[in-house]
Amino acid sequence: MEETVKDYKLIFEKEGVYLHTNAKKTVQETGIPGFIRIVERVGVPALEWSPLEDEGHSAPAVLYSRKDGEGGEEDTNFDPGYEPDWAVISTVKKDREHAQVKDSGQWAFSLPLSELYSLRRARFSLGRNFMVLTSRGGHPLPPLHFHRGGTRELLRALQHYIILDQSPVDGRLFLAYPRDSNSAAFPQSFDKLQILEDGGSDIVSRFIHDPYATTFGGFSKVTNFFRAALRPPETSVTRTNQGPGLPSQPDDEPGFELITCGVELGPRPAVTRGRALDQWEEFLDSEGRVKEPQKVKELVFRGGITPSLRKEVWKFLLGFYPWTSTSTEREDILRVKTDEYFRMKVQWKSVSEEQEMRNSLLRGYRSLIERDVNRTDRNNTFFSGNDNPGLTLLHDVLMTYCMYNFDLGYVQGMSDLLSPILFVTQNEVESFWCLTGFMELVHQNFEESQEAMKQQLLQLSILLKALDPQLCDFLDSQDSGSLCFCFRWLLIWFKREFSFEDILTLWEVLWTRLPCDNFHLLIACSILESQRGELIGSDHDFNTILKHINELTMKLDLQTVLREAEAIYLQFVCCK
Repeated sequence: MEETVKDYKLIFEKEGVYLHTNAKKTVQETGIPGFIRIVERVGVPALEWSPLEDEGHSAPAVLYSRKDGEGGEEDTNFDPGYEPDWAVISTVKKDREHAQVKDSGQWAFSLPLSELYSLRRARFSLGRNFMVLTSRGGHPLPPLHFHRGGTRELLRALQHYIILDQSPVDGRLFLAYPRDSNSAAFPQSFDKLQILEDGGSDIVSRFIHDPYATTFGGFSKVTNFFRAALRPPETSVTRTNQGPGLPSQPDDEPGFELITCGVELGPRPAVTRGRALDQWEEFLDSEGRVKEPQKVKELVFRGGITPSLRKEVWKFLLGFYPWTSTSTEREDILRVKTDEYFRMKVQWKSVSEEQEMRNSLLRGYRSLIERDVNRTDRNNTFFSGNDNPGLTLLHDVLMTYCMYNFDLGYVQGMSDLLSPILFVTQNEVESFWCLTGFMELVHQNFEESQEAMKQQLLQLSILLKALDPQLCDFLDSQDSGSLCFCFRWLLIWFKREFSFEDILTLWEVLWTRLPCDNFHLLIACSILESQRGELIGSDHDFNTILKHINELTMKLDLQTVLREAEAIYLQFVCCK
């Protein structure tokens, strides 16, 4: 341990660690040699990389850190390949106190170890060894290529400060935890995961009886890892003070071989889909209550809903009507909700032009809505042509939603969520309240911080790494491991990837919240796995991967995707 400057200690250093910067800019790959270090600055340990050209600088110029709202600037130069409004904004702070850095120094980073979320060792098919780090904010750092070995030494040094929890499915994937964690709070961190829930004491018999009411909780070997892997990044995570040691390897530099860990996912079961829900009255008692809501949801999950019944059933799935309400109670609910809706509508309708000139927020919402309404599902007859009453309803419902939730207001993409609902209900009031129910599920997707979107991309990455490490290795090697090309999928629930009719079926399946709350992430896994043959072994780079994923629009078979997503879920559940 050497003290180089005041309050600075060098703990570990390794030369010959390269960054390869071919993403988006050139076909010719550019390698930047540099140093990887573990340092302590004022007692705070951090992992740093800097290029050889910057040797002698006291610190790199780019700090990846959790967004805290104190100083710094957000780097918005991130291109997910879609509309600018939907760009994933990486939270990157510029350290203004440091000296100007050379051009090569733009890649340097310093990551406090308390902010390290996951670490993945990998070997690309060409034999290139590299490591991918992800921060708790969901930001993947540039892959580190160890041309001269040294990964095991780095991991040993890291374990002095953090606990590395190895995945039981992929021995190359580790989650990082502070060593001062408090084990008592750990179970609470999993309450919000929404893919995996705690089961009961008799989880096996419950699974046999009803696999869709049973979740991963009882299968501890896999579950404990995924509990952490899918937790919200901002959640305080706590663990016991004992961490697993590094897996034993016969060689000092193992070459990133897959480590046998005693747990396998096992075969993926075959899944069949069912018939659409085509009977409704038989589920109602004499007073109009739904007798078996869970059975209705299971039928909808299995096969969707017959078009003639959607208008009624959607109002239950989206919370407009409680499942326990009687016919008389629903009449009262409709009357109250109609009055409430029009009171909110009058609020924005009564704003004069002069008033609106002094309300930039409302003026901005109106401008965005008018722009998006004019380009939302115009090929659908309900919204096609000029002076279409469907467009007027779309506009009015979105403007009224701004009155209902003024803090969120209107964000691009919300018109995509409303149009199928309006098409099915063909009723202004009912479509509004169904939209509010839908937004209860996805409103965090549209928040300005985009933390929920980054969290979901991180969760998707963890799932895919367990399901298909080889595909993840390939994507990592092409600087696509962040899965930013899936951003649009998750933002508006695949609205632009499937036909309008398929979306009606997909959304009603997802609204059942079966077999788990975040089933949409497994749908994304299903789509990505279906493309592995096209991607792996090809000449795709970052740009062509993005282009290929974008061109999947309207080419996917929904029933195949749903079968595979459900099979992935059952594969996880059955893992022991």
